[in-house]
Amino acid sequence: MLLKVNPTRIELIRLKRKLKIAEHGWRLLKKKRDSLMKEFLEVIKKIKILREKIENDFSSALKDFVFAKASLREKEIQEIFATPSQKIYLKEKKETILGIETPQFSLVKEGDFLNYSLISTSVNLDLGLLKIENLIEDLVKLGELQKKALSLAQELEKTRRRVNALEFIYIPRLKATIKYIFNKLEERERFEKIILMKSKEKIASLG
Repeated sequence: MLLKVNPTRIELIRLKRKLKIAEHGWRLLKKKRDSLMKEFLEVIKKIKILREKIENDFSSALKDFVFAKASLREKEIQEIFATPSQKIYLKEKKETILGIETPQFSLVKEGDFLNYSLISTSVNLDLGLLKIENLIEDLVKLGELQKKALSLAQELEKTRRRVNALEFIYIPRLKATIKYIFNKLEERERFEKIILMKSKEKIASLG
């Protein structure tokens, strides 16, 4: 499909400039798309590794709690967990990756996670709670990575659409229109030459 333009030399020059800009933009967007894809795949890989770690650590912590419960009375467990000893706050700041803003989360802790006497409790309980504390940090990191992956995926899709639009629609239309104008100008030039030659022949026959 051709662009709606007048087949003039000025229009031909203007479209050639547009084509040059469009091809340059297309190359830049392709580089951005490839960089986004590379970054996206790296983030997905990190998410996979972290998820596996969280699942393994949670399973391990659960086993510790099962062993701890076996060695403690229900009342002792209730007393241990009756009073919260640590407050956790989530802080957020922005990180820019390839022009995309993504969140960075960090935990601010107040107080001690272990608020009971280590002498009177099971070592399995201590280990289980410490693993849960680490799990909280890993879960926050997982949330950060998943948000980053989503932002990258959205930008990747947007960039991919722009690359395809330039490659398969806009640039081909420009090229086809340039070719059409060039052919029209050549045809007009040939016609003008024929008219000029006939005019010269007519003038010569009159002389």
